[in-house]
Amino acid sequence: MGIKREACDAWFSDCIRHAAGYRCEHCGKPFPGLVQGFECAHIYGRRNKSTRWCVGNAVALCSHCHREFTEHPLDFQHWLQTHLGQGHMDILREKKNQTFKATASIKREISKHYREEFRRMESENTTDLVSYQ
Repeated sequence: MGIKREACDAWFSDCIRHAAGYRCEHCGKPFPGLVQGFECAHIYGRRNKSTRWCVGNAVALCSHCHREFTEHPLDFQHWLQTHLGQGHMDILREKKNQTFKATASIKREISKHYREEFRRMESENTTDLVSYQ
């Protein structure tokens, strides 16, 4: 059984994919919008609450690239270091080790933040995304 996907997860995912310009960040495949086959891929899994809704912990990938990287984690790690940089990965690794309690009220706050960010990005026609954390 997978991890339950809540409103905060859905809005976060929408923001990540919009911020990528509706293109797979690995292969560049374009998508017409928020469609099946275009996914938000977490670097550190969603079980880790301290990075679950952190913009720096997610990339937008087509389902093919997402599956390939899931099956070949060393290739994913190498690509991330090239794509995001070693400094980014070091900071993210530190953040992963922090404690974060995701209460129902905090999840509502996260959901509200990313819903507002998504609407702002759409209305301003921008891909600049401000992370909750």
